Amino acid sequence: MSSHLVTETNLTAPDEFYAALTELHRDLDDAESAKVNAKLILLLANHIGDRRVLEEAIALARPPETA
Repeated sequence: MSSHLVTETNLTAPDEFYAALTELHRDLDDAESAKVNAKLILLLANHIGDRRVLEEAIALARPPETA
């Protein structure tokens, strides 16, 4: 069985998710916001669990190198 990162829209309610994500950061300073993002990433990574899928996500999330 081959696992691959799903990159097509897969959220049943993307606007509601975005609103919840925005609300999560309300009234947080930059350091608190970064900490919340890190915690959320680790929780979701643990849920996914598949290292290959996570490595795909890391590669896609990394900004392109500039010369």
